[in-house]
Amino acid sequence: MNRAKKEKKMKTPITKKELMKQKVLLFWSAIFVVYGLIFYYVPLGGWIMAFQNYKPKTGLLHSKFVGLGKFKFLFEDQTFLKVIRNTLGMGVLNLVCTFVMAILFAILLNEIRSNKGKKTIQTISYLPHFLSWIIVTGILHDALSANGIINELLVNLHIIDTPISFFSIPQLFWPIVAFANVWKETGWNAIIYLAAITSIDPSLYEAAAIDGAGRWAKIKYITLPGIRPTIMILLLMNIGNVLNAGFEIQYLLGNGLIKNVSDTIDIYVLTWGISQSDYSLGTAAGIFKSVVAIILIVVANYVAKRSGEERLF
Repeated sequence: MNRAKKEKKMKTPITKKELMKQKVLLFWSAIFVVYGLIFYYVPLGGWIMAFQNYKPKTGLLHSKFVGLGKFKFLFEDQTFLKVIRNTLGMGVLNLVCTFVMAILFAILLNEIRSNKGKKTIQTISYLPHFLSWIIVTGILHDALSANGIINELLVNLHIIDTPISFFSIPQLFWPIVAFANVWKETGWNAIIYLAAITSIDPSLYEAAAIDGAGRWAKIKYITLPGIRPTIMILLLMNIGNVLNAGFEIQYLLGNGLIKNVSDTIDIYVLTWGISQSDYSLGTAAGIFKSVVAIILIVVANYVAKRSGEERLF
């Protein structure tokens, strides 16, 4: 009780004078709040299109109301069901690969004794993050083409007799997308894990060394438990992005031969919402994606809470 009273007395009362001291901070905070309202919340009003037969000429207020008709069409459309499968499959594969590789890379990078070497590798590793997907897909296309370096190596090493047409084999498309995401984002994603590792008390490693623990033992019993809260928080956040499997790489590398495995919800929205001017159907598909993301985050957070792990809320 005494401690609570002391903490209450220590709190600075919100007065006009105190607000004036923080006027610069409040000004910039207000700008970001207004920005969020305009670009994140006001556009949600457009969701009403999903329940209308929207026509640009009639607008939101005068378009015919069709209720859940657009959603019914979505789930009766076999193409959309395939798109959900593709999006979910690539999303889960990307999540597992990028998440695991970022943790492994951060741990291995932390084991490098030379600070100069560590900084050099880290700098090189996160440079691909700043490349646009246009450039990344161009590199992939050149490397995996019939005359690309991958086919040349495989032929010269007598692993294959004739070049492989990587972009005409549906079974290879998802692994190619996962590899591209790992190459592009591993270095960047590892930064936060490296920061978490540096916050671990060095005396723990010293005590473990005295007890005869090797590198693998230190990683298993000190490093991994030390970054476990960070891993859980980021995992929960990334689970909500499972349906954000991508758009650019699938759109740029996809073709008629692999269309059944390359199209995602975002491409479906583009096809119907923009190309065929069915904005209502495109909006309905986007709402479905957002609702599923919210459900995934809530369920994952509940499971983490029941398991006694770190959680978002």
